[in-house]
Amino acid sequence: MSTSSFKNKCVTQVYCIYCDSLLCTRGMKAVLLADTDIELFSTDIPPNRTVDFVASCYATESCQCKLRDIACLKCGNVVGYHVVAPCKPCLMSCNNGHFWMFNSDAVSTVNRLDPSGLNLLLWGDLPELDDQEDENLDSQSEEEFIR
Repeated sequence: MSTSSFKNKCVTQVYCIYCDSLLCTRGMKAVLLADTDIELFSTDIPPNRTVDFVASCYATESCQCKLRDIACLKCGNVVGYHVVAPCKPCLMSCNNGHFWMFNSDAVSTVNRLDPSGLNLLLWGDLPELDDQEDENLDSQSEEEFIR
């Protein structure tokens, strides 16, 4: 998948399946680079007020990326992981630049609508983020939270 094709992917809201807490409003359906049969959801900015780190860093058998699990702050269940330090092969492969991953069996998702409320919101239509900006769940319109 080319980098430009990520622009046509839908933006999703990501919820914890254990407590239905909103974890992220900038999710994207993705596949694991090391095993493309594994689907997950990712985001490009830290979900600072909804998840926190648990345990220590670890590496997978398939690559040397350094990972650290993340858990929902509301219920404490592990919902995914953060790629703390990506390995060179993963950085060199086609990736979306997202380093916060949500396990598909630990989350549910809802596609977001664009400001008109009529069409699905696509990644190519999202504004660019500053490096210091984090996800502000309070800034989303009421229509974007309707399931």
